[in-house]
Amino acid sequence: GGHRLLDSVSLTIQEGEHLAILGPNGAGKSSLIRAITREYYPSAPGPEVTFRFCGLDTWDAFDLRSHLGIVSGDLQYTFTRGISGREVVLSGFFSSIGLFYHEVTPAMEQKADDILEFLDVAHLADRPMTEVSSGEARRLLIGRALVHDPGTLVLDEPTNSLDLHALHSFRKTLRKIAVSGTGIIMVTHNLHDIIPEIARVVLMRDGTIVVDGEKAEVLTERNIGELFHVPVHIHRENGYYYATGY
Repeated sequence: GGHRLLDSVSLTIQEGEHLAILGPNGAGKSSLIRAITREYYPSAPGPEVTFRFCGLDTWDAFDLRSHLGIVSGDLQYTFTRGISGREVVLSGFFSSIGLFYHEVTPAMEQKADDILEFLDVAHLADRPMTEVSSGEARRLLIGRALVHDPGTLVLDEPTNSLDLHALHSFRKTLRKIAVSGTGIIMVTHNLHDIIPEIARVVLMRDGTIVVDGEKAEVLTERNIGELFHVPVHIHRENGYYYATGY
């Protein structure tokens, strides 16, 4: 038999909810997202792996696109040609990597420009993707994910490879999106990625959800220490949580 990526997972997510899925590398966090987005299908339907998203147990690709905008750090490395920032955002309309024979309408152009403005990256509209920083690229990918006005934005390890300045800008962008009413599902192994607007945290280890609850009750020294198998001190500052003392 194959390797079991998820085991006895049951998760209900409301549209517009702000949620973090936290766990060490290999915990099954990204597999969980791929199961939600139907890239992976549960091999054991029924009580062992169940998802309810926005009140739905099942959904097709079209439903999914209207509900979820997906942002993965890996995606930026697929835009290798001289595609511009605006074209990156526009490609979200077609779920493509770049624009080829796609018919871009004036309404799409306007929507892309509005999103670039909202995300404070309008100055990158004509700049090639290969010439922007990792933080700027990540914000353009968020723009790409927002073109269909999804109810929820899913971010898979979005701050990997970001320096301090880029991390600060990225958090600011995410908080702006959260406050605008779009739900956030943040998949991460870093406590400091969890923006203050996120109220619920799910802890995952070995393909299983070990804790699911309110942030303040979940992000304790005991829970985080057990999750990562290290003694930690947790401190909170300006609504963010930090772990020290490994």
